[in-house]
Amino acid sequence: MIDEILTIWMSGGWVMVPLFGLGMLLYAQAFQLLLYLQRTDLSSQNESLWFDWVRKPELAEGRVKEIIDYTQARVSSGEQVRNRFDEVRRSLVPLIDRRTVFVGTVVAAAPLMGLLGTVLGMLQTFLGISTSGGAETAGVVASGISAALVTTQAGLTIALPGLFMVMLIQRKRQRLEAQIARIECLTLSFMKFDRRSESALEHVE
Repeated sequence: MIDEILTIWMSGGWVMVPLFGLGMLLYAQAFQLLLYLQRTDLSSQNESLWFDWVRKPELAEGRVKEIIDYTQARVSSGEQVRNRFDEVRRSLVPLIDRRTVFVGTVVAAAPLMGLLGTVLGMLQTFLGISTSGGAETAGVVASGISAALVTTQAGLTIALPGLFMVMLIQRKRQRLEAQIARIECLTLSFMKFDRRSESALEHVE
């Protein structure tokens, strides 16, 4: 079985080597990015308790606690809270965007590399037809067509799952940004409520 796979793989010619490299690079980066997003995902951390955590940061857990502690430490205005949340976004989102662009570029490059193999295979076929004769022609044509088809198939096989992985990464990135925005809204709402309470107490006194 392995020998058959290697035979089919090698029939694609030298283009299969960079295709293999692209595939390894693509999936290594994509899985690394998915693991990073899994670690930074906040949805599994008791989302229903976030407002209580914002009011009492000592009750918070995980990365949500880190965000709440950082955005509430030594702040005295809503503008400062917004600036802190902007810093949190800048520390997480741009890194994801840069890696997503890289993975998307590799996804786009894979079928183009396969197309290059297709062109080279067809050129090999036409060259064989023009320079050989008799029984040799069938062998050269078969070899060229095999190279053309195998490289195309390999490029698409690498690119299609990668495309779905990019879509999954983008979805997780948008969810992370929405979660940060929700914590920001809860924090600002709590600060306004807290200040109204303080103002009411001062008025009573």
